[in-house]
Amino acid sequence: MRIARRALPALLLAGPALARTPAWVPTLREGGYVLYMRHAITDRTQVDTGRLGDRAGQRNLSAAGIAQAEALSDAMARLRIPLRPIRSSPVFRASDTAAIMARGGPVDVTMDLVADDYTADVPGAIASARRAMGTPPPAGSNALLVGHIHVFGPAIFGRMLSQAEFPEGAFGVIAPEAAGPRFVSVLMPEAVIAAAQT
Repeated sequence: MRIARRALPALLLAGPALARTPAWVPTLREGGYVLYMRHAITDRTQVDTGRLGDRAGQRNLSAAGIAQAEALSDAMARLRIPLRPIRSSPVFRASDTAAIMARGGPVDVTMDLVADDYTADVPGAIASARRAMGTPPPAGSNALLVGHIHVFGPAIFGRMLSQAEFPEGAFGVIAPEAAGPRFVSVLMPEAVIAAAQT
């Protein structure tokens, strides 16, 4: 599945708070979508080793990333957007983000959402993430999947996405349909936080 490069920027929701509540807020309040969230901001001085369970050998959330995840969690709560179930990659930057988003609720940590550099089967990781994005959430809710850019891009667009297209903390809005997951839009983290302040 491919999307024209010129089409993606038009779908991105970014920038300052809008005068009115953005149209995506009441839509997501009704549920029925899968939100694929890229983990929050990370410490780029750290290097991934590919060893699951080794926090010291992974790129983890920075202080800014923890603050970003907390702000996004608060924004989703203020906007009354239901997020259940919450599933996460086992890589710490994703599972830590998911725990913050869950606000004390359960998180299903699963290899279905693992990062490409933490598995020997990258095509399998992309396929499992695509299946997860195609699984409808319970009625009246939205599934939240917390994962990685290098899985999301190939699973949905058939190509890698740039950092600008899908930055840390962004949400890909996916409609799970019988034919497979359908891309709807990208919600930039700043837009989500701003929407809760209108």
